[in-house]
Amino acid sequence: MNLSKNFTLEELVKSETALRLNIPNIPTKAEIENLRVLCEKILQPIRDKFGRVKINSGYRCPAVNKATGGSATSDHMTGCAADLEIPGMANYDLASYISQNFRFTQVILEFYTRGIPDSGWVHVSYNPERLINQALTAVRKDIKTVYLPGLYA
Repeated sequence: MNLSKNFTLEELVKSETALRLNIPNIPTKAEIENLRVLCEKILQPIRDKFGRVKINSGYRCPAVNKATGGSATSDHMTGCAADLEIPGMANYDLASYISQNFRFTQVILEFYTRGIPDSGWVHVSYNPERLINQALTAVRKDIKTVYLPGLYA
């Protein structure tokens, strides 16, 4: 099933964690609609501008989200979020582009290491009822994840 010109439902629900643990990662009709809107508003325009977009994680059912260590309130569980990268583009640059060119719920530059352009990934969420344009950088402090306001390379 196509969600947009270049994104499929299969691509947005694929999960190595779900496959490894034999967890069915099947979205509802409402979650599929949220994924379609995410593709329309954020992912497809990025694809149109930059070409290939690699989706690391899209929809996660609650069991998959828990198994990956995701937040209990993660937008992935409603189909409103994806983790992505663009081969050949620094993740900091991708996060910056999103923050400057789109309305969104959150963009998080996750575990980026300055000087290593493809380190980490970019999380973006789009909930039309909560377009707050929150930009964060996720870093590890000891064994905890800390979210800093803003985007930092």
